[in-house]
Amino acid sequence: MSKLFYKIGKTAYNKPWAFIASWLLILGIIVTVIVTNGVNMSSETRIDGTEAQEVLDKLAEELPVASGGQGSFIFEVPEGEQVDDPANLESLMTTINDIYQLDYVVNPLEMLQESGNIAQLQEMQSQMGQMKSSEKSYRPLLINDNPVPGIKISAEGNIALFQFQMTEQAENLSEEKLDKLIDTASNIEQDTSIDVIPTGTLQATDLPIGGINEIIGLVIAGIILVVTLGSLIAAGLPLIIAFVGVGVGVGGTFALSSLFQINSLTPMLALMVGLAVGIDYALFIVNRQRKLILEENLSAKEAAARSVGTAGSAVFFAGLTVMIALCGLLVIGIAFLSGMALVASMTVFIDVLVALTLLPALLGLIGEKIVSTKARSKEKEKDSTKSTFANHWINSIIKFKWFAVALIIVVLGMMAIPVSDMNLGMPSGASANKDTAERQSYDIISESFGEGYNGTLLLVAEDRDANTINPQEYLQLLSNINKLDNVIEVSPGGFSEDGKIGIVSIIPKDGPTDEATQELVEYLRSNTAVVENTNLEVGITGLTAINIDMSENLSEVFPIYIGIIVVLSLVILLIVFRSVIVPIKATIGFLLSIMATFGATTAVFQWGWIGALFGIDTGGPLLSFIPIMVTGILYGLAMDYQVFLVSSMRESYIHGKKGDKAVINGYTIASKVVVAAALIMVSVFSGFIFTEDIMIKQIGFALAFGILIDAFLIRMIFVPAVMSMFGDKIWWLPKWLDKLLPNLDIEGEKLIHELQKEGNIKKKK
Repeated sequence: MSKLFYKIGKTAYNKPWAFIASWLLILGIIVTVIVTNGVNMSSETRIDGTEAQEVLDKLAEELPVASGGQGSFIFEVPEGEQVDDPANLESLMTTINDIYQLDYVVNPLEMLQESGNIAQLQEMQSQMGQMKSSEKSYRPLLINDNPVPGIKISAEGNIALFQFQMTEQAENLSEEKLDKLIDTASNIEQDTSIDVIPTGTLQATDLPIGGINEIIGLVIAGIILVVTLGSLIAAGLPLIIAFVGVGVGVGGTFALSSLFQINSLTPMLALMVGLAVGIDYALFIVNRQRKLILEENLSAKEAAARSVGTAGSAVFFAGLTVMIALCGLLVIGIAFLSGMALVASMTVFIDVLVALTLLPALLGLIGEKIVSTKARSKEKEKDSTKSTFANHWINSIIKFKWFAVALIIVVLGMMAIPVSDMNLGMPSGASANKDTAERQSYDIISESFGEGYNGTLLLVAEDRDANTINPQEYLQLLSNINKLDNVIEVSPGGFSEDGKIGIVSIIPKDGPTDEATQELVEYLRSNTAVVENTNLEVGITGLTAINIDMSENLSEVFPIYIGIIVVLSLVILLIVFRSVIVPIKATIGFLLSIMATFGATTAVFQWGWIGALFGIDTGGPLLSFIPIMVTGILYGLAMDYQVFLVSSMRESYIHGKKGDKAVINGYTIASKVVVAAALIMVSVFSGFIFTEDIMIKQIGFALAFGILIDAFLIRMIFVPAVMSMFGDKIWWLPKWLDKLLPNLDIEGEKLIHELQKEGNIKKKK
């Protein structure tokens, strides 16, 4: 493997413009496709196989007008006024009618008329309106003594809540449709004192890419590169490689979005991972080249080829580990996670290709300038007998190895304690910051009408014998549901044209992420009292039900996913290090760090500890897919550091150093660049913590904290301490297995022997 990469590196160095032009051509094609076809993103997070999704799909087939999402506007007037005063009422009704005229908004009166049961349903609506009146803090908007469907007035009279059904999910509305909807509602502000506030589902969810926080993270990464490599020219190369890698990876995602549905989180995740690994992979190769030039007096050309052959091999298998960890998500069968995993893993693959081909080409243009005359002079004057900080550190770790291992286990174990209280779900207005429009609209609805109005449930009823639904049984169903303690309102929604499907709108007493609402969903699905005295069967859907099902489904598949990536990665590490103990030790270390990561993420985002430092003023549930997504990414990245650090120790072992000497020598050589790489990743991921989107905040924090813990506590302390405990036995491999496994030679031992034999290692005169 190292010989192949050596040849690639030398070819790219000798013919730089051919490789540079190739990558520029690829970028040009991607830009052209994006300009021609545009970008099409979706926020939909469907999980096939869940009850809520199956019910929604059935509605899309049988009753399309009811299969979309729900939207709502808040109409508010200054204190002392009434939103339904005669001066406001005409404009309010005109605005509502204008909204109903939009072809993607469902007019409930038209739907009832089409069903042929309008009289009965209006009577039901009236009967339902009389129930639980003592629990309601609002009143209906009346026109000629008839309630207007979908709109309610607060008890104080200064706020109206208008809720409506759409023919498509809110997150799938095009920017043009969303703007048209909001503009139609906002027109009322021109002629009245009414203010219009779109609620959370109607607020733009575009994720910013390339904001100021991400730029700050990159600036910090650039400073670390300059300090590590000691040269502005050398420091610029990893940044260029990372930009090209994410340009092709993320740009390619945008280019393909016209053919495949891409979740809006997908390019952001690819950007985060692509920038981090792209910088790190190039750093390892450039750092190796400079060392070969300074310490072995090689020419820049030979050093570049050998660094691609050796460090490039480690980069290849590190990238492969990340890709396997991400692609393990495909086995779970969740469409939006599979898309995110594929794009992120493809971006990592492109980063590897760019590092192995474009980087040596750029090195070919720079030539001997990669190491300045000043750096060469310093190297000659350096006292090789003087101990470095890394040397002192590793000797101390080995001296107190048993204490070090015990301390790491205790510290990370304590950090993991909050995991026992971790609550998974999807973010809602309740967990948004107090100064956001999403949170403000959530609070207005909660205070004026009740938290349940932020998470309406949609019940779908069918006759068990596939007959037309009996209206009296339908009314009985509504009555049964209305009796439940944690339901504050039940509204009939109409029937399909053939009368075989009926829908019911249910307002729970509690908020969309509360445990009581989850219990209500489970009760409605499973308890026979809901359909008592009827021949109906029911299903529950709506955004709240979908989020509940998503959390439960992801929790169930998480152990399966962990098993998949651990087994596959153990196989790769077994082949790379030719050791049974090293992969097991690496995995145990990772499990310690990932549990501590989830503990810290729970404490910050759910408990609210030191949340102000990260721009968080309200606790809430962790993202449902945080455990799976973060585990996959962190496992791959943690194994990056495992490969770079331990391969250096193995290289020392192969070259004759035994026991602690191999550990010390390998650690001293690799620790500086591994620390720099970890700090760069932390800087890049931290830039995403301070975005406004709570989902990106959580992912950025978990990745940044996870890398910090894994790199500095596990790889820098735990790993060398455990390796010292085992001594040379750490490299034990059964002879029969040794014969079966391919020798990938990522340390470049075979390459060096062959080059020496051929006389191709020429020292610079």
